Amino acid sequence: MSEQVLAILIMWTFIFVYSIFGSIDFGSGFWAMVYNRHSSMAGKIANRFLSPTWEVTNVFLVLLVVAFVGFFPKGAYTLGTVMLVPVSLILFFLAIRSAFMVFSYSVQGYRRAMFIISGISGLLIPSLLIAVLPISQGGFIERSGGKESLMLAELFSSPSLYMYVLFGLASELFLSSLFLADYSRVSNNEKAYRLYRENAILLGPLTLIAAVITLLFMSPEAKWLVDNLYKQKIWFILSFIVFLISYGSLWWPKGKRPGIGRPRFALLGVVLQYGLASYGYGMAHLPYIVYPDLTIYEAFTAKETFYSLMIMYGVGLAILTPGFYIFWRLFLKDKRYLQQE
Repeated sequence: MSEQVLAILIMWTFIFVYSIFGSIDFGSGFWAMVYNRHSSMAGKIANRFLSPTWEVTNVFLVLLVVAFVGFFPKGAYTLGTVMLVPVSLILFFLAIRSAFMVFSYSVQGYRRAMFIISGISGLLIPSLLIAVLPISQGGFIERSGGKESLMLAELFSSPSLYMYVLFGLASELFLSSLFLADYSRVSNNEKAYRLYRENAILLGPLTLIAAVITLLFMSPEAKWLVDNLYKQKIWFILSFIVFLISYGSLWWPKGKRPGIGRPRFALLGVVLQYGLASYGYGMAHLPYIVYPDLTIYEAFTAKETFYSLMIMYGVGLAILTPGFYIFWRLFLKDKRYLQQE
């Protein structure tokens, strides 16, 4: 495996991990806003998860950005230049969301505003982030006089953009519903569990339909990618099979516990499903970062820098991993926290 392929594999892994954690994080913010005053305490459970975890999610975003700039500086320059406005909006919404997350727990008057800000930004930030995918397919970057600029009129008139956004939002709400269903069950709140389970049952097929529609709208503008996706069809077939098994587990009996469904199995299965599909998509997109002018080979950094970054990431992950484990034990497993009133 070449250094370029290894680097893009690491990058794609960070993208996948952040997309999963980010979907659960931003989706939980949306559900906390929607169910803020619900009798099932579904909103409070979503906020209980959100309270300690939003900062951890941002850690993966930092790792992703640093890896992209370090491994593929030319690619970072191109996307950073053409996406200056969307990236600035993402940073603005993240800053506002983070500020309200911090102050709402010390100043009670900000709590209602925090729910609204977190819920709305939970839809806007993923919508802006996923816009990178249709741009990377080509056809939306204009090069003139050695400068690159984003053709906003063509981008906003492209149905592919809106299908990507629809798929991204459906995936976010589906993943967060599955996670919060499991979180509610561990918290011994059966009403909230049933509510989030119903949301997951509704959103599962909608997410699958959105993915198919996105593929159909992708064909005229990115035929090269559709052809490559067809060559990687085995990954998508496996992904579909895993989805059917995971979705069906929402009706499996749960031993002696009341209610039906195994949300943790469903969540882990759906994450695996997304992993298989993401791998197929990534393989189909190679070797391009932005089609047709920028490949991983052209954008790659010097080999010395690559190996230095690999050492740095190895040391960094060795330091962070125990912290992530302690965090999981404290906030995602300790029933004294999960089952508090």
